[in-house]
Amino acid sequence: MTRERITRADEGKRVLNTDGTEVGLLVAVEEGRGYVDPDPGLADTIKAKLGWGSASERAHPLDEGSIEEITDDAVYLRGTL
Repeated sequence: MTRERITRADEGKRVLNTDGTEVGLLVAVEEGRGYVDPDPGLADTIKAKLGWGSASERAHPLDEGSIEEITDDAVYLRGTL
């Protein structure tokens, strides 16, 4: 199943550029906007996968217009982050 709308259930997924390069981890989703941490630590990864993630200062905002598709394993971007 693929889709384009981001939800809190997507927290903890890898975020990939159009060329398949991993750019980070989706650590939080707040009000329809995702936050990508380019270098998450182990604690950030676990929190995100449990739905306890939060946007840190180093997390980049990701709006839905930047998303090509969302699969069970990853969020694919339309371009690069």
